[in-house]
Amino acid sequence: MGRFEFNALKLKGAYIIRPTSHTDDRGIFTRIFCANEFRSIGLERPFVQVNHSMTSQKGCVRGMHYQKPPRADVRLVKCISGAVYDVIVDLRQDSPTFLHWHSERLDPLNMLMIFVPEGFAHGFQTLEPKSELLYFHVQPYSPEYEEGIRHDDPALSIEWPLEASSISSRDRNHPLIGSCFKGVKL
Repeated sequence: MGRFEFNALKLKGAYIIRPTSHTDDRGIFTRIFCANEFRSIGLERPFVQVNHSMTSQKGCVRGMHYQKPPRADVRLVKCISGAVYDVIVDLRQDSPTFLHWHSERLDPLNMLMIFVPEGFAHGFQTLEPKSELLYFHVQPYSPEYEEGIRHDDPALSIEWPLEASSISSRDRNHPLIGSCFKGVKL
């Protein structure tokens, strides 16, 4: 019981994870995390914080957030209710996929999770009302190290599936990526 299928993305260090489930007449049982198995994809640090978000409105965009060093964060993200279009962006300045992005639909039926390495921005758009996510973090939230990029930055050209119905003023006011943006040095 409890094996994971780790599917490496083109963005080095990022994975889509499909857990193996046990189903019987009572329902379903799925392991979300196992430290021994996650070591195989390079997770050596323990998760120290778990967050839960519920977004009530369909089409809402949250993100794109990241923490810079020395509080750069590794995250594991899972949708437990509703559905989201989840997006990660590689911000590592020395990466061959610098400013490339990947998207994935996360929902309780497909049970996919996304493993987000250090140096990546993360955000999502809700595809259904009352969408809920769990976030596992290897770093505690540190507002002094938090940064963000705009979800609609032309330098990224992220293809969001819906028109944004709601965006926080903080997320709307993240700076655009310009010629002086060098990315995250890890």
